[in-house]
Amino acid sequence: MTSFDPIPWEQTTAVVLASQPSTEKDPGGQQEDFGKSSPLGLLILVLFFIAVVFLVKSMNKHLRKLPASFDKTEAKTDDNGKKE
Repeated sequence: MTSFDPIPWEQTTAVVLASQPSTEKDPGGQQEDFGKSSPLGLLILVLFFIAVVFLVKSMNKHLRKLPASFDKTEAKTDDNGKKE
C-alpha cells in the first residue's frame, strides 16, 4: 500500500478510536495552580459589577425620559385644511 492509496473508512475509524490521548503526563490541566485566583482577579470582577450598576442606573434614567408611546397623533387643522 502506497501513501497515496485511500484508507477504507472502517480502518480510519479504528485508528482514531485506538489513539486516545494519554493523561499520565497531563492530568487535564489540573496542576498545583488549578482553581486558584489572585486578588487582582477579584478586584477586576468587583469593578465590573460596579460598572454594570452605573450603566443600569444610566439606562433607567434615559428610559424614563422616553414617551409612553411613539404613535403619531394627527395634527390639528383649521377650516382651510392648513396645519396649525
